[in-house]
Amino acid sequence: MISQFLYLLKSRPFLLLLLIINIPGTIYGYYWYGWQLAETKPIFLLFVPDSPTASLFFCFVLLAFLFGKNWPLMESLAAVTLFKYGIWAVIMNALVMVVTGQLSPIAIMLILSHLGMAIEGLLFTPFYRIKLWHLVLVAIWTLHNDVIDYVFGQMPRYSILSEYTPLIGYFTFWLSIFSLALVYFLSVRKGRYQLSI
Repeated sequence: MISQFLYLLKSRPFLLLLLIINIPGTIYGYYWYGWQLAETKPIFLLFVPDSPTASLFFCFVLLAFLFGKNWPLMESLAAVTLFKYGIWAVIMNALVMVVTGQLSPIAIMLILSHLGMAIEGLLFTPFYRIKLWHLVLVAIWTLHNDVIDYVFGQMPRYSILSEYTPLIGYFTFWLSIFSLALVYFLSVRKGRYQLSI
């Protein structure tokens, strides 16, 4: 059963299907951030659209897989950021529901799509070729992004949750640490069995 599932994951039709889903999702994600990007100083532009950038990393991973290749640094970036920002968005939208007492159709869409993000990046960990130095670079990127978001105020805007920003920043830092540790456990630690793509 597991071998059949892994065979499905690395099959060309499934990889193409994920790419077809992720490309428009990535484009829509950048569109979603359009108003915030319009108000963002150029120096911070790279660090604002977190979720679509994570999805973009994964698109590059899928393209490499389709050509029978591995791109370990991109795999590391995708796995960590897809999980981190996927879980982050799920929790933020759930928190909005707690605060407002409502769960809008848009919030449901965001929860489901971001939960899918968190899952898809981890599904392919048996095929990744991530080394520790890749993860160290991604840790620098990820924690630097947290500083940009919560020290320089470039985090995704949830006006309803603005009074909780310090707590959200603290939570986000530890979510980054957990995401890095999870990818290390699933893809880097010695003794892991890895599969060919």
